[in-house]
Amino acid sequence: MKKIIKENLLIVFLLTFILVVGSLPAWGDSTNDDNDQTNTSGSNTQITGGYTATTTNNNDGQTNTTTSTTSNTTTSNGSSIPVNSANSPSFSSMSQDVCSMGISGSISTLGLGASVGKHVRDLNCERIKLSKVLYDYGMKVAAVSILCQDPRVHAAMQSAGSPCPWDGKIGKDAQAMWDKYPELRPDYEEYLTKAEAIAKIDERILKEELKQAEEIARLLEEDRIEEEKLAEEKAKLEAEKKKKKIVIDLVPIGNMHD
Repeated sequence: MKKIIKENLLIVFLLTFILVVGSLPAWGDSTNDDNDQTNTSGSNTQITGGYTATTTNNNDGQTNTTTSTTSNTTTSNGSSIPVNSANSPSFSSMSQDVCSMGISGSISTLGLGASVGKHVRDLNCERIKLSKVLYDYGMKVAAVSILCQDPRVHAAMQSAGSPCPWDGKIGKDAQAMWDKYPELRPDYEEYLTKAEAIAKIDERILKEELKQAEEIARLLEEDRIEEEKLAEEKAKLEAEKKKKKIVIDLVPIGNMHD
């Protein structure tokens, strides 16, 4: 009977002890902060913390104590991630008969992305289309005139000997007006550059021709002096011959008197 009572009391004591120990709170120990985790390719994570739990068992007069300690520390740092690439907008002429073209561009940085675009008129395309329409209407001079607004066409017509029209004048009459008012040429700057180059070349050629003429004049002068010297020497020889002839002629006359 006493043995049963002792066993019951022991069971009650153990149950009470387990309930009391189990209700105790766990505490952290910051000194056990020795578990670090580092990720260099993206975000960084660090785990920090100290947790200690103690369990005591008493069985048949024996006491067993178990202590478990866990230290964890977690720290996360997000890395800088660039924004998505900005895409340039697409621009279309929408028609084959529209002289325009689309231009677009985009840029993106770590914190900003932007894209822009616009349509740009193709003036050369417009000029060609207008010239074709005028030619189809039978306005050939007008068709050539609108093409002559391009400096390249104006220079090509000039080089071909077919000057661009001038207020209804064509051919030599138009050329005379372009020569009189060169500032109105669409290729005026190129015309000045070309005229300057031609003037320099002409000046160099003129200097070379003058130099050659001076050389020729010098050679002619030397020839003239040489001819004068030869003429003088010839005259001297002729004079000496005449003197010798007179002496020869006088000698017989003297002998006869003797």
